[in-house]
Amino acid sequence: MFNCVGVVGVGQMGSGIAHLFAQHGCRVLVHDTARERLDRALFSIKENLERQARKGVVFDTGIDAIMARIAVAPSLEACSGCDLIVEAANENEALKFDLFRALDRIAGKEAILASNTSSISITRIAAVTTRADRVIGMHFMNPVPVMQLVEVIRGLATSEETFAAIAAAISFLGKEMAVANDYPGFIVNRILIPMINEAVFALYEGIASAEDIDKGMKLGTNQPMGPLQLADFIGLDTVLAICNVLYHGFKDPKYRPSPLLVKMVDAGHLGRKSGQGFYSY
Repeated sequence: MFNCVGVVGVGQMGSGIAHLFAQHGCRVLVHDTARERLDRALFSIKENLERQARKGVVFDTGIDAIMARIAVAPSLEACSGCDLIVEAANENEALKFDLFRALDRIAGKEAILASNTSSISITRIAAVTTRADRVIGMHFMNPVPVMQLVEVIRGLATSEETFAAIAAAISFLGKEMAVANDYPGFIVNRILIPMINEAVFALYEGIASAEDIDKGMKLGTNQPMGPLQLADFIGLDTVLAICNVLYHGFKDPKYRPSPLLVKMVDAGHLGRKSGQGFYSY
C-alpha cells in the first residue's frame, strides 16, 4: 500500500479521496490553489467522519487519529515525497495538462500519477509527462467514502505494474474496480451523461416538469435519484464539460448538449454548489 498519498484539488471529490485514504491509514497531503477550499475540505472531512461515527462506520475515538494523518501541502513541491498523487481538479483538459507537467517534474521517479477525471483521455494526459507508463485513471464516485466503485482507466502506455499497484490499492480501500478502455466518458459517464442530457432535453422541449421527469425515472426505473436532481448534485458545469468531451470525442450529434444545459451554466446556475440548478437549494 502507498505510504504517502498526495491529493491535488480538494473540492467535493478531492476531499472525499483524502478522507478515504486517511481513514485506511495512509498519510495524506492535500493541495489546492485556494486556502479557503483547503479549510472547507478539512472541515467537511471531519463532519463526514462524525456522521460515519454516528452510523457506527468509524469509532469516535478514531476521528482525531484520521484527521492527524491529513496535512496541508502549501505547494505542489511539498508532494514530492508522495508515492501516489491523485489529481482531482476541475474537468478541464488544459488545467489537467498543466498540473501533470508540474507533477511529473516534482514527483519521485517511481511515483504513480493518477487522475480522477470522469471523461478526459488518460493517454493524452500521460503524453505530457515523461512517465506515461506510470499514469492511470482512478475515477472515484461521489460521495467517495460511500460509493463502492472506482473506475480504472488504462492509458495506451500504462504499465502492468502501475495497473497492479492501483488495483491492490482499491482492494485495500474496500472498493470494487471496473476497468475501462480509454475512450471518451469511459464506462459510467458514457452511459450516465447522455441519460441526464436527454432528461434536460425533455424539460427543454416541455415534455414534463423537472419534478415529474425525476419522479418518472425514480419510480419507473427504481433509481435512487432522478436525473435532473443528480445533475444538480454533480454540478451542471461538470455535466456540460463531460457532454462536450463526448460530443467532440466521438463527433456524433447524439452527444450534443441540450441548449437549456448550456444556458443554465452560462447563467451560473450550477446546481447545489451555486444554490440554484433545476431545483433551488
